[in-house]
Amino acid sequence: MIKPILYKITSTILLLALAIVGTEFFIYSSDEVKGEDENFQDKFNEDYRIYSLTIPTDLTFCGEPVPLHDQDVYERLDRELLVNTYWQSNSLLYHKRANKWFPVIEPILKEKGIPDDFKYLALVESGLMNVVSPAGASGFWQMLEKTAQGYGLEVNSEVDERYNVVKATEAACHYLQDAYDIYGNWTLAAASYNMGMTGVQKQLDRQDVNQYYDLLLNDETSRYVFRILAAKELHEHPTKYGFHYRLKDLYSPHNTYSVKLDTAVKDLAEFAVKNKVNYKILKIFNPWLRQSYLTNKSRKQYEIRLPKAGYHDFSSTELPNSLDSSSSTVDTLQLEENHE
Repeated sequence: MIKPILYKITSTILLLALAIVGTEFFIYSSDEVKGEDENFQDKFNEDYRIYSLTIPTDLTFCGEPVPLHDQDVYERLDRELLVNTYWQSNSLLYHKRANKWFPVIEPILKEKGIPDDFKYLALVESGLMNVVSPAGASGFWQMLEKTAQGYGLEVNSEVDERYNVVKATEAACHYLQDAYDIYGNWTLAAASYNMGMTGVQKQLDRQDVNQYYDLLLNDETSRYVFRILAAKELHEHPTKYGFHYRLKDLYSPHNTYSVKLDTAVKDLAEFAVKNKVNYKILKIFNPWLRQSYLTNKSRKQYEIRLPKAGYHDFSSTELPNSLDSSSSTVDTLQLEENHE
């Protein structure tokens, strides 16, 4: 009888001891984790900062003043600056691509008499990529097929000049000039690029006002010009908004030469090899070629752009600040798989 009793007493004592030790260990572990969390939170609060922005007091679009004294206008600009400043990866890519493509777009705007600020319209429309919208708008300037054809661009299953940045920029210039001729105002011309000339005019008449900043519009068009203004502000004053980069971090413009073509091409891959490049490079520089062949029944003369020597050896190529007079290319990253 004594042994079982001693056994029970011993077992109970051991269980109590283990419980006490376990409780102390748990309390110790909890305190340790709590302390670690507090230290981590303190470190986070010490190192991480999100700042409100200093909104510019003097801002223009195409030389037209932005009425920042208007509380609504101020808040709308603040929104777009915050969105673009703190969407750092996207805005940094804007800086990189702008260095590559603005030297192509700027001379065309100047030649056509369109204010230089409209390069930022292309930037916010597409990010300077050959994207396609849900509505079917395509290319850097996001033109719909009928609009593009109305301004002289060829758009069919084999050739789509909305993807030719030079021709598309020229077409966009003609549209913007037409809009300006109607409104006498570049800001309204920019808004019409998003909403259409008829849509903008309808709202001007309906609301009995004569400038964009006084219009009550749908959310997309209401934000549209402010997105352009934010892109302009961040591009012209990058360090003010925390963007720091070296020249070598920016994407470099391409130096190219042209090959005239007025015949059919049965196999563009073979054509590329004959011109000392491959099919990928041919499509990178000419994404307006939408198939792997070109029938060209009308025998129209096309200009094929190809890279000059040194394109393949990126490490040994100096980064130019601008293109020479014969240079123009189109980005490749957005080639659709069914057209490659």
